[in-house]
Amino acid sequence: MRDSAGANEAEPERGDSMPLATRMITSASQFANRHGIYLGRRSTKVHVALYRRSNGRIGGHLPGWPTAEILLLDHVGAKSGNRRTSPLMYHADDKFVAVVASKGGQPTHPAWFHNLKANPDTTIRIGSQTRPVRARVATDAERDQLWPEFVAFYPGYDFFQRNAQGRTIPIVILEPR
Repeated sequence: MRDSAGANEAEPERGDSMPLATRMITSASQFANRHGIYLGRRSTKVHVALYRRSNGRIGGHLPGWPTAEILLLDHVGAKSGNRRTSPLMYHADDKFVAVVASKGGQPTHPAWFHNLKANPDTTIRIGSQTRPVRARVATDAERDQLWPEFVAFYPGYDFFQRNAQGRTIPIVILEPR
């Protein structure tokens, strides 16, 4: 696929190697992100409810991208104190879980990122398992090492970074408590 400047976007080859549903989801997501339409809050409640009821069997991975697994991140509003849950793609390591604060490539950080900075002790849910974690922003060296891992399972992250208008998209490390 080409971006508005005509450059090739980092995504798998088009055509027969990518299912039609995957191409449609990717195109719709990129269209929304290019035009500043962020669907996160509108679709989160349904996603979280389905994930919880099915223990991650529904909503546990990104449709069309089977290696892009999703967890549920609990967080407390930095200003409001309200409890919230966000579904996020993740990378698991032996020592930690990492998530990307992409907000679909928008120029601002997602609310959950600010909430975790204010209240880093939280929980994540992967499938039916809930884990207590402490959040911290990855160092530059950690980000440089982890970014290719995220792009490998979901190439759309490169599109998000180009679309973020100069914002370096942070990676958040979730370490066991």
